[in-house]
Amino acid sequence: MKKVEKVIVKRGRKVNPTSKRQIRLAELAEKRENGTLKKGRPIDKTSKRQLRLTELKFKRELGILKKGRPVNENSNRQIRLAELAAKRANGTLVKGRPINMNSKRQQRMLNKAVNDMVLEVIS
Repeated sequence: MKKVEKVIVKRGRKVNPTSKRQIRLAELAEKRENGTLKKGRPIDKTSKRQLRLTELKFKRELGILKKGRPVNENSNRQIRLAELAAKRANGTLVKGRPINMNSKRQQRMLNKAVNDMVLEVIS
């Protein structure tokens, strides 16, 4: 069997390793490997925003940062919610629409229930 050697052919233009662009790209790759590559605008640690961000980070770590809008306990909505929670805890919360005992349907159901009880008592 004959060994077939594959010849690798580079495609595209030739690269000049001493060009300014190639030197700059090599420097960037080296800085990337070292971790010294700086991107973007440098941060000023003494600016008001950075001081505020560090303060917020500190409060988050301690767990004292409050989120959202504060609740007014004396508002109508909060009073109503507290009453509903108390009724739920007592078991006195009535769900659904109130029943009109004077409606024909309720009267018919009441009469049927009374008649059923009377029949059970008789038999």
